[in-house]
Parts: sequence; structure tokens; C-alpha cells
Amino acid sequence: MLSVRGLEKSFGGRVAVAGVDLDVAAGESVGLVGPNGAGKTTVFNCIFGQVRPDAGTVELDGHDLGPLSTWRRARLGIGRTYQRLEVFPELTVRDHLLVARRAHRPERGGRLWRDLLGLSAPGPEELVAVDGVLDSLGLVDLADTPVAALGLGACRLVELGRAVAGEPRLLLADEPSSGLDEAETRELAGLLRALQLARGMGMLVVEHDLAMVEAVVDRVVVMDLGRVVASGDFREVMGAPAVKRAYLGVP
Repeated sequence: MLSVRGLEKSFGGRVAVAGVDLDVAAGESVGLVGPNGAGKTTVFNCIFGQVRPDAGTVELDGHDLGPLSTWRRARLGIGRTYQRLEVFPELTVRDHLLVARRAHRPERGGRLWRDLLGLSAPGPEELVAVDGVLDSLGLVDLADTPVAALGLGACRLVELGRAVAGEPRLLLADEPSSGLDEAETRELAGLLRALQLARGMGMLVVEHDLAMVEAVVDRVVVMDLGRVVASGDFREVMGAPAVKRAYLGVP
């Protein structure tokens, strides 16, 4: 489903990504791991269109995403969460998901203007779909709570729910456990894997917590200094000499 070929990106002479090839099949969960500065988030940003690569291609189902804006990529079926929490504090939990669903599937006839003027209410289909996501994440009791009143763990679930509410075919999860404690990370890992399998999404996960990575992915790709140094089964890859060098600096 996702095909990345020959991806390259430099910032001020510093090479962040150097010739990365990467694939995610439909319904497959892939981990993208590596030490700090390996280039993982830059790859994410190039896939989602927030950064334009210097070279290489990004395709979704054979369609070149190169000239497309981020919102058009989202409309084609790519959802994303962020390493740094990105929420709207004044909105409720349910409103976060409604915004995402409406942005992904706008009606013709100027619904945006009706939204801006406060003249349009959510339809039954929207509410049913959003309430289903809230239930799957255990957020029903918090649905009408402003996000500003929630802790970090709940906010991470809101961000995940917002990404899923847009019905993505490919979910990019950028360090979803950032800032969470061990128990919260385990809970999030279980929910993330369950959502991915239940919805048949492809998923690409950048994450430093390797126990979480092992719990949610089918295979793993390891980057170091902008390049892919290993890929395959998690346990086999993490024991590879090139991966040990990248993480531990050992021969």
C-alpha cells in the first residue's frame, strides 16, 4: 500500500535521510526504530507532506503523493499522531473526533461555512461512527469533557481516536508512548494493536520503547544515520550486528 523509494532529505548540509526504501502492505503493522537522530520523524514528515524530500518518491496504492498537500494526503487515507501532543484544549473529547471525521468526509454545498457559523449539527452517521471509536478506546465517560481537563495518558488516546475517526487506511504513529509511564504504555500498546487489527489499517510506528514496538508490529525496520540498516522479524533484527552497533556502539 505504501511504497517509499530512494527518499533523501538534508537540512542545511546535514543529511537526515539518505536513500531510504520502505514498504507497508495493506493491514500490516511496521515499526520504524533507531537511535535519536536516525531520521525516523523526517521520513514520517516526508510521507505526510509536511517536509518535501530532496529526492525519491512516496506512493500510496501506486499514486504519487509528491505534489499533494498534507490535507489531500489525509483525504486519501493517511492518518497521523504526533510525538509532541497536538490537541485543541478548549474542545471536548467527542468534538476532537467529530472534527476529524468531518474534515475527512466533507459534504458538498458549503458545509464548512455552516460549521464556521455554528449552523450545522452532527448527523446520525457521524455520531454513531465517533461513539464507536470512543467506546473502543474507553473514552465514553469522558466524551463531553474538555481536553484541557485530561491527563497526558487520556490525551494520547484522544489523539489516537482523532486519527482513527478519519478512517485512515494507513496510520502513522509517531512515538505514541512519549511521556507515558509503563502501565499507560502497556495499555496504549494493547489498544493500538486492537484498533489496527479490527479496522484492517496499515500502520507505521516510530517508537523508542522497544517492548511496545514488539507488541504492536508484524515486522521492524531499523534506521541509523539516515539509512536503513536492517529489517524483518523483530527478535532477529534486534540481534543483528548492525543494529547492536547503532544502539550500543559495540563491534
